[in-house]
Amino acid sequence: MSSFSDRVVVVTGGTRGIGAAVAERFRAAGATVHSPGRAECDVTDEAAVRAYFAQLGPVDVLVNNAGVSSSAPLAKTGLDDWRGQFEVNATGAFLCTRAVLPGMRERDFGRIVTVASTAGLAGARYTSGYTASKHAAVGLMRAVAAEVAGTGVTSNAVCPSFVRTDMTATSVARIRERTGRDEADAEAALAAASPLGRLLEPGEIAYAVEFFAAPEAAAINGQTLVLDGGGIQK
Repeated sequence: MSSFSDRVVVVTGGTRGIGAAVAERFRAAGATVHSPGRAECDVTDEAAVRAYFAQLGPVDVLVNNAGVSSSAPLAKTGLDDWRGQFEVNATGAFLCTRAVLPGMRERDFGRIVTVASTAGLAGARYTSGYTASKHAAVGLMRAVAAEVAGTGVTSNAVCPSFVRTDMTATSVARIRERTGRDEADAEAALAAASPLGRLLEPGEIAYAVEFFAAPEAAAINGQTLVLDGGGIQK
């Protein structure tokens, strides 16, 4: 584990699930960690994001983790649902990245890590809003990487398959409701989406995030790290 004792880390959506695991890992490595939930910093609100980061001061590592998901056939996907997923998953990452990037450029050091999804690299049925918004988040990461290339700042993304979180539990509940399967069978259906044959644990994603944030990862920029056991090979 790298030392982050002199680093300030912000993990959006950091109160539970992946975000909580990421925050815990950085704290264990000595970082000063801020892990706001929506009540503390609504990543879709431009003024709220600007005010939150202004009062923090310099940020060394930004983890764009806040995210939402829903599922429905395209024909049954409402515009509000579509926009809601884009607002959190893509616009939220944009606003937070924009808030920290000037300071990182000025200090010539920074790590921006976006928690995306395998849905940010490949399509799946009934996930049009989620898939499109995660593709947008990955595209944003790559555009930022192009802007900071050759500096001390990097921008990368982790793309896990289904993770054992409250969000996945909601997906399991939807499968149960629509198919009549029991919980174990519904979870197995999600797990079967990747060669792992199981759900990922939040700590596995936290490890990947820390890898991108490490000082030793200075040469890694504009990359996606897929955590699915080999289903998507990039």
